[in-house]
Amino acid sequence: MKKTTILSIAVLLWFLSAGAALGLTRPAGEAPAQVVVKITAKKFKFEPGKITVHQGDQVKLLVTSVDVDHGIGLSEFGIDRKVKKGTTETIEFVADKEGKFTFFCSVFCGDGHPDMAGELIVTKAVRESASAMQVSFDADAPGVVYVEANGERLRIDTNAKTFARADSARPAPVDKAEATTLAKDDSKPHWTSEPYDYQLINVPTPKRVPRHSLNVHFSHRFSEAINPQTQKFSDVAKDLFGLDSFSVSSLGFSYGFTDRLYGKVSRSPVCDRQGLCKTIELGFGYHLLDQAGKSPIALSIYNSIEGDDNFTENYNYNVQVMMARSITQYVNVFFSPAIHFNANGNSRFNPNPVQFPGNSKIVEDFRLGQHTGSFGFGVNARIRPSTSLLFEFTPRVGFKLGEVLAEFQNGKLLGFKNRSEPEIGFGIEKRLGRHAFALTFSNTQTTTTSRYNSSNLGLQPSRFVIGFNIFRRLL
Repeated sequence: MKKTTILSIAVLLWFLSAGAALGLTRPAGEAPAQVVVKITAKKFKFEPGKITVHQGDQVKLLVTSVDVDHGIGLSEFGIDRKVKKGTTETIEFVADKEGKFTFFCSVFCGDGHPDMAGELIVTKAVRESASAMQVSFDADAPGVVYVEANGERLRIDTNAKTFARADSARPAPVDKAEATTLAKDDSKPHWTSEPYDYQLINVPTPKRVPRHSLNVHFSHRFSEAINPQTQKFSDVAKDLFGLDSFSVSSLGFSYGFTDRLYGKVSRSPVCDRQGLCKTIELGFGYHLLDQAGKSPIALSIYNSIEGDDNFTENYNYNVQVMMARSITQYVNVFFSPAIHFNANGNSRFNPNPVQFPGNSKIVEDFRLGQHTGSFGFGVNARIRPSTSLLFEFTPRVGFKLGEVLAEFQNGKLLGFKNRSEPEIGFGIEKRLGRHAFALTFSNTQTTTTSRYNSSNLGLQPSRFVIGFNIFRRLL
């Protein structure tokens, strides 16, 4: 048997080397070869993850999705095809460009979608000699030998005394123990870290809420700045840099009805003398685009209504667009403009005439406006695979939440001044599977959509309070 195997290989090597010498095998410049590659797409990888062909080859990809709907995008060759669950798509193109190219999943498939990618390597076609031949043995099939030379791959079965051309890409053999382990792992949900969370500090992002996922969002903000202008350092240190000051904890939940449509409810217990108190927010969002294929950005829209005193009065309405784009593999930028209708409903943030008897005209002449527009800008920069630095800034137009201060001279009311600052913040975030934790520094306590764009504490952009955000996926 050994002599038969050795003899078969020797004859084949002689035949191929002779063919190369006589020009029977394909040198560069002649008719291109057709390369057929079978690709399996599943959460969250392609198998094989690396494909190598020659420049000029006619490439046929047979892409099969085994678990959910996937897609395959290869921008440099104009490929963007959806592959439905349990089906196989045939994609043909000419590998006319030399280099390394990334192919990726172009249809959202779950938490690990951003990391689902592979590599196509197109090498320059050159004449190969018999010395470039490679011989390998199939560990699972005794007597089967694979021989590669001059761009050809042949399968020789010395038992059956047959040979045939093999596919250009063959999955590496896996032993039974490893296959059993992989099968068990595939039965579990795939939760992988993602490049950014649902919000930076306060500015929301277009991250998709997966279908039937239930998520909890928790934010906590203190009220005393860690670097106030009016207090001495020793006084601030006694309060542990604001950690002993009054704090506000806001709680919210989101649920994915589909992979695009989601609902959200949250409550903020902030309650101050100017009319902001116990706000409940109800909203719906829709995910429009992922940054994949022909789309240069990720895009979502969000609409919500807020009501004070546990959703019984002072209602206002929000319409927000959330956009994100990856600048590099490690840096994402965000832009989230919004319109907040009736943010100063019933003029509740204006001065109260009852507090200033005899000065009704001065009070009536001071108006803050009813509506607000805000423009949230943000950056998420990964410094470790699951750790990011955060920064955001939110300028506004129209009504600006803050503090209304009365101005007196010799006991006489002269007028009012609205001390208001745009929201600004920075922090560091750690993500681990279904969890995300962010230590934040910002100049506001408020976290609802119509309020986070202003410093309700009246703090300047250079004054910050400590806080944190916690995200947890429950289902």
